[in-house]
Amino acid sequence: MLELRPNCECCDRDLPPDSKDARICTYECTFCADCAEVKLKGVCPNCGGDLVPRPIRPAAKLLKDPASTRRVLKPQGCAV
Repeated sequence: MLELRPNCECCDRDLPPDSKDARICTYECTFCADCAEVKLKGVCPNCGGDLVPRPIRPAAKLLKDPASTRRVLKPQGCAV
């Protein structure tokens, strides 16, 4: 099951579980759409994989399987 991390690793923008702006790779590295498309050109800086829209977990399912609260942030920012 996906963690649904709460923020962009580049800019620390909040990405709630229902955000249509969240992008992830196969390792669940998480970025906002702006960073993923503009800064990273659709490629994860950690693994080199594609960044794709993160699925949205229905609100009723979040009660049983809540989103992660662990924030991941690259203090040096993301590669351009």
